Amino acid sequence: MIVLDEQLLGRDLDSEIARWYPGNVRFVIDLRPGTVIKDDAIPALLREQSLPTFVTINVRDFWRKVEPDRKYCIVCVDLPDSRVREIPGILRSLLRTPDFRTKRKRMGKIVRTTAETSVFYSIDEKDVQAG
Repeated sequence: MIVLDEQLLGRDLDSEIARWYPGNVRFVIDLRPGTVIKDDAIPALLREQSLPTFVTINVRDFWRKVEPDRKYCIVCVDLPDSRVREIPGILRSLLRTPDFRTKRKRMGKIVRTTAETSVFYSIDEKDVQAG
């Protein structure tokens, strides 16, 4: 399952990703409807799902701030809001790389990615690694 952060709502990114991603694509607000979900509550909410990959452009609040967990992957796409239409392509490229190709390989990793590069830290490796 790919879970998109709520700031990505209303941009049709879920439909674009669903064209090539075989699993469910949802927004974080769909996981707990009718409530406000603060950023610090997202890891706990992700742990309740079945191996989700959470996608956000909120790099400041997630990159190097969230502890990795084997029950989820967080992908911080380092783009300004004006370029969010690039997310489906960047995400698709990331999920084609060996370290992120399967759910099993990407769980436990926090990624910071752009169109050019990806780096991550994980449960097994706290230092930032090239992806």
